[in-house]
Amino acid sequence: MKLKKVLLGVALCASSLSFSQKTQKEVLFTVNDNPYYTDEFIRVYKKNLDLVKDDSQKDLDNYLDLFIGYKLKVNKAYELGLQDNKKYQMELKNYRSQLSKNYLIDREVTDELVKEAYDRMQKEIKASHILFQIDENALPADTLKLYQKVMDVRKKALAGEDFAKLALKYSEDSSVTENKGELGYFSALRMVYPFETGAYNTPKGQISMPIRTRFGYHLIKVDDVRPYRGEVTVAHIMIAKPKDTLNTVEMAKVKTRVEEIYQKLKQGEDFAELAKQFSQDAYTNGKGGVLDKFSSGTLASVKFEDEAFSLKKAGDYTKPFETKFGWHIVKLIEKYPLKSFDEMKSDIEARVAKDDRSTVIAAAMTEKLKKQYPLVTDKAMYAKAKAAVNDDFYIVKWMLPQSADSYNATLLTINNDKKYTAWDFLEYVNSQQKSGITAKPVSRLVEILYDKFSSDKLKAYYDAHLEEEFPDFAAVMQEYRDGLLLFDLMEKEIWEKAKNDSIGLQNYYQAHIKDYQWGDRVDAEIYSSTDKSVVEQARKYLKKNKDAAYIKSELNTKDKVSVIEKSGVFPQDSKALPQMDKWKTGVSDIVNEGNYYYVLKVNKVLPVTAKTLDECKGRVVNDYQQYLESTWIDNLEKEFTVKVNQDVFAKVKKQLNQ
Repeated sequence: MKLKKVLLGVALCASSLSFSQKTQKEVLFTVNDNPYYTDEFIRVYKKNLDLVKDDSQKDLDNYLDLFIGYKLKVNKAYELGLQDNKKYQMELKNYRSQLSKNYLIDREVTDELVKEAYDRMQKEIKASHILFQIDENALPADTLKLYQKVMDVRKKALAGEDFAKLALKYSEDSSVTENKGELGYFSALRMVYPFETGAYNTPKGQISMPIRTRFGYHLIKVDDVRPYRGEVTVAHIMIAKPKDTLNTVEMAKVKTRVEEIYQKLKQGEDFAELAKQFSQDAYTNGKGGVLDKFSSGTLASVKFEDEAFSLKKAGDYTKPFETKFGWHIVKLIEKYPLKSFDEMKSDIEARVAKDDRSTVIAAAMTEKLKKQYPLVTDKAMYAKAKAAVNDDFYIVKWMLPQSADSYNATLLTINNDKKYTAWDFLEYVNSQQKSGITAKPVSRLVEILYDKFSSDKLKAYYDAHLEEEFPDFAAVMQEYRDGLLLFDLMEKEIWEKAKNDSIGLQNYYQAHIKDYQWGDRVDAEIYSSTDKSVVEQARKYLKKNKDAAYIKSELNTKDKVSVIEKSGVFPQDSKALPQMDKWKTGVSDIVNEGNYYYVLKVNKVLPVTAKTLDECKGRVVNDYQQYLESTWIDNLEKEFTVKVNQDVFAKVKKQLNQ
């Protein structure tokens, strides 16, 4: 609903304020002994000051009345139990989850990674690699042994041995037999982050030190560095190679066909139509051959990318060229250079949150929280929990101990406050059996799981205490909480009642009928033209009691509309009517206003009369809602006891009027 979107927008806007701000506060007023403080009143007043167009609402006394009225409604909502509504609780939970995301990352580290990614986007790296696989949770001894092997292969490459041959011999990348370790060109956010960093930090023509990723160790040889080519949209016509590529006759037919299509293009035939007729790319031929936008390293064919980027201006097309898929002709649709940092920042940040950089951000946040909230592990309970886990975990058959009693002592304490038992941890271990963690021995596996468990609980503790850590976060949540309650309350008590209470609506309309009146009106036909002679002729026809159909048929032709007519009941001050000194029935004189001439046939001059309820229902419903709300506020003021601390309010006024 629109109001809920507005509430969300206001709250998000407020979330951009300084979260370290702390304001000294005093009780400004109470509602049934529930205190409301000066800091909230001042903050809301300042925030809404520029949004309020009614100067009376800028007056602090009037604004206090409005603010108290708002809090009365909120108190009524709580009294009715609207806060227990499951839909309300779910909306509030979802919103808090959305708002809290800004606090659950290390902003400084995130900003650095986003800027780094953009700076790397200025260049494209062409690289080859050799992969040595090892589990990311392997024991240090196994890791060291493999590292030494990688260094031995690096020495061979530095001594001049062919890198492609070394890749064929040592690389455990499944595609090595096809590409000999060559990865083509790529830019930032295309490879896993450690690999990308290794490639960008290695000078052209050199070989990196071993680079560790979740796949294992890599040796990276940087073959070339060039400026970023941007992105491109192209269309293509493809004639696929025959299944038997050794059949020279069939291969010759494919080449002949693509050359025939190329000749048709040179003769001026439409590219899109030829793609629809002849292209054998089923994904694009129905779209005139248009491919999705791509950048270097996106497609499976470097040759195709190079041909596409070689085109200079929209509409240019290549000569036929061959790839492993067949023969192609490519036409340029549009090129897209790299946008500015400000234009790309939000998009890069979203991508950073999804790739390996997110683990860097999470680790930085965890380290920061560990300094803020002490973690204490009971060594005896940890040893006991560790001993309860065995190798059945690896085959997803490990089971929790039969009794939780001996594991219900505290294992982890966060900030001398939140406690988790050894049983809590063992339940977490049980939930991770299908997570794919294969670290061995099992003692090492438990260490990894306990680190994840404690990090998760630490972040959950921080999340649960955001309101205490950041006063403005608490304020935004309170505004949104109250706003949602108020929406539900108004819908229940006012809006739905005003719509559905037909008797009450009718009674209100009758009691206020003087507010729903038609002014002086006329029932008239109006004829207008820029040609005075045409209007004069229309006036003659009106004098002879000719109708609109007859007049238009006589004065308008198939090729030219000389006169336009409109009829109906109009307020006398309507802009649809020319100005008249006096309104009377009959055919008027000719009236000139600007470039137009008018003649009117006034059928009736209608006096001031009341509108029917149907004619003004929208306005009556709105007025009735306001009436219900005003009387409802009066009743709330009687139902609840409000006490204003006038001395404190005097200080607030002095502060805000400075």
